[in-house]
Amino acid sequence: MKKFNSIMQLLVALFFAISLVFFMTFEGVKNLFGVAELHSGTVVSFLLVGLLLFLGAWGTSAIVKRNYESDLAKKELEKKELKAKLYDLEQGVKLKNMDQRIDSRDKDEEKESSVIRPRQNFK
Repeated sequence: MKKFNSIMQLLVALFFAISLVFFMTFEGVKNLFGVAELHSGTVVSFLLVGLLLFLGAWGTSAIVKRNYESDLAKKELEKKELKAKLYDLEQGVKLKNMDQRIDSRDKDEEKESSVIRPRQNFK
């Protein structure tokens, strides 16, 4: 779709460039196209065709932009999920370290079971 959007934009630019050259040099090229006079209907027809081309290019631009935004939203969601997994993994490592410390304290206390444990003050 991105390629089609680029083609549409180039087509609009080319159409209006050719129209501008045609209308600026009308006196010199009117015999080539078999048009004796330039009527308002002819100018309106050129402008309507140009408007349709412009609306087509604008629509394809909007579609491409929406596709990019949806891709970006998916990437941001994936990034948040990865951050959550990383956080969970870090918390798991911290919890394992705390469990090991508690286990080592319990083992130390079991070794010192023959000794009276010190008094603890509770509030």
